[in-house]
Amino acid sequence: MSTGLWHAVMTSSVNEPLITPGALIHWGAGLFEQAGLAFGHGTDNAQDESAALVLHALQIGYDQPEEVLDAELSDEERLRVIELLQRRVSSRKPAAYLVNEARFAGLSFYVDERVLVPRSPIAELVEAGFAPWIDPQRVNKILDLCTGSGCIGIACAYAFPQARVDIADLSRDALDVARENIRRHGLEGRVTPIESNLFAGLTGRCYDIIVSNPPYVPEQEVRELQAEFRHEPALGLIAGTDGLDIVTRILNDAAEYLHEDGILVVEVGHSQERLVELFPDVPFLWLEFEYGGEGVFMLESAHLREHQETFRCAVADRGQVQ
Repeated sequence: MSTGLWHAVMTSSVNEPLITPGALIHWGAGLFEQAGLAFGHGTDNAQDESAALVLHALQIGYDQPEEVLDAELSDEERLRVIELLQRRVSSRKPAAYLVNEARFAGLSFYVDERVLVPRSPIAELVEAGFAPWIDPQRVNKILDLCTGSGCIGIACAYAFPQARVDIADLSRDALDVARENIRRHGLEGRVTPIESNLFAGLTGRCYDIIVSNPPYVPEQEVRELQAEFRHEPALGLIAGTDGLDIVTRILNDAAEYLHEDGILVVEVGHSQERLVELFPDVPFLWLEFEYGGEGVFMLESAHLREHQETFRCAVADRGQVQ
């Protein structure tokens, strides 16, 4: 949201009649707080979530002047907004599922309950071209592993216009959503969706960058998640009893699919501490983000090869297929 528009939202009177977008945003925020909704799917508080839904219902872009928040609405517009805000409360669905849209790296993506709602801090890395860890000019092939909606891979296609991008996922439903996003962004010639259980369907391919936001939530934690998060597909969340089943397999196999000077970037969220405990000698570079977020590491191809035996043993100890 633009600075001017956000300031206007924050300074509108809560007690004014519900006839303007600003008043409805404040009313919706109060409604959400009273209902005890959970956030974290693109917004992290009731005010932002309400603003996103109100502006969507009224088809007001974030680049509009703040005066639009004081415009008097018709009865039809008011009812449309109120209905959407009340649906957020009654359904407990994340706003992105109600409007079938989420933003990632400044881009718009179609989403529904077949995929996780895009919200990874990896967006900041993509927009920066993964600098300074790789020279953007020499990146020709990128893999987005466990792609879901395709948002990371598609954003990479914008950030690296000379590169071809593969986006892979085990879920056919997720790939259907990803294909829709490829079509919407007109990238059919450069972004290729591939059905693959991690690297199983990628034999013979090699990349300059492998980036992944895989499942990393322990089974028990998924059962304890708030209602909004339980609307997301479990396949995109659960990764064994400690949340590390998938990332361990990625670490074991990634070197085979990376060029010698390539990099692996993976988000593991709150499983960061457990991963470091499992691999104390691996030199994970834990990245910092200007706009918030944590639990994303980078490893160079050489580091993956150096610790190959460690990763192989970890996979074997877990009884995972190699």
